[in-house]
Amino acid sequence: MIDCETETAGAFAQVIRVGEHTFRADVGPDLGGAGSAPGPHDLFDASLAACKTLTAHWYARRAGIPLERVEAHVERDDSRERQGAYVVRVRLAFHGPMTDAQRAKLYDAVGRCPVHKLMTTTEVTIETAPL
Repeated sequence: MIDCETETAGAFAQVIRVGEHTFRADVGPDLGGAGSAPGPHDLFDASLAACKTLTAHWYARRAGIPLERVEAHVERDDSRERQGAYVVRVRLAFHGPMTDAQRAKLYDAVGRCPVHKLMTTTEVTIETAPL
């Protein structure tokens, strides 16, 4: 379960609790917030980056690939979001003594990470109701 609530009355910043983890969300000054934490779009995009990097580690362990660490850099183009187009560019770097074939397997695996599939192939239904 995830809980989210306003941190300070009248402010935009939110406190989010996921299990034993606590983090925050806010919006930038251009939207009336303080920009004190990542915004919802940042968290959306970050979930994709985290899923891809974690999938790379999981796959590497399972396949015996000597992956030491992963870097992910995410850029988004939300200029046409209101028209139904949201582009997320994820660039990855796999570090460790791997062959080109092993790197190719990692790129294939991260292209099928659960959040990538959720964002691109799953019909999501959101139900909003009183708490």
